[in-house]
Amino acid sequence: MNRITERIRALYRPKAALIAYECIGKHNSGYFLELRPINSHGVMGEAIPVTYKFINKLTDQFSEAYSGTPAGAIPGNLLFANTKRGSEKYIWYNPPCKRMMYFVPQLGIENAEYHLPGIVYIASETGLMIYAYKGKISEKAELFNAPFFNCSNGNICLGVANIKKPANPGYHELMEYWERKFWLTEFSHLGGGGNPTKNNLVLVTKAAKDKDFNLDQLKPASKKLKDILT
Repeated sequence: MNRITERIRALYRPKAALIAYECIGKHNSGYFLELRPINSHGVMGEAIPVTYKFINKLTDQFSEAYSGTPAGAIPGNLLFANTKRGSEKYIWYNPPCKRMMYFVPQLGIENAEYHLPGIVYIASETGLMIYAYKGKISEKAELFNAPFFNCSNGNICLGVANIKKPANPGYHELMEYWERKFWLTEFSHLGGGGNPTKNNLVLVTKAAKDKDFNLDQLKPASKKLKDILT
């Protein structure tokens, strides 16, 4: 809340005007960008050429979601990738494993490693969604509600985990960034849909500390993997 209040109260001053010209002709057509600096008195200066440095700085600060388009080797667990700016979306999975989980004291659950079912992650400009799955991953795999606190119908409350998005990530680094955002957040509350498991989530979670997660506790999300691969 302090960060939001600070942004609201921040005073923005005009820095420059970006003017776009369009040329339409029988033999020539195209666009030209002109940059006019604005001084501390609000007076527009003479036009100067637009540099790549200026455009990159402008777009990088427009939105964190639009910065750092991944590149490089494609991990074997990456199922879908749309790198187009403004429409970025990445879908990947983790097979059943153990992970460290953190909880607020009020839940009475120990901070420790717990057994998890298979997890499907969906990261986009709007945030992160996760689902669970059983068996082998395939387009026909049925998806289930994520059996965790802070989740509601796939949507995630990421809390305030202070993790900086890498500036020029590979696919692996980008996926790790989103996973850390989720798993390093303290689990604190049930989502809007109530218990995401058939029985009490506190008891289901505690039972997964010393043995495999009970897959019979998963609730269907009424969709299959192929339904989200778009």
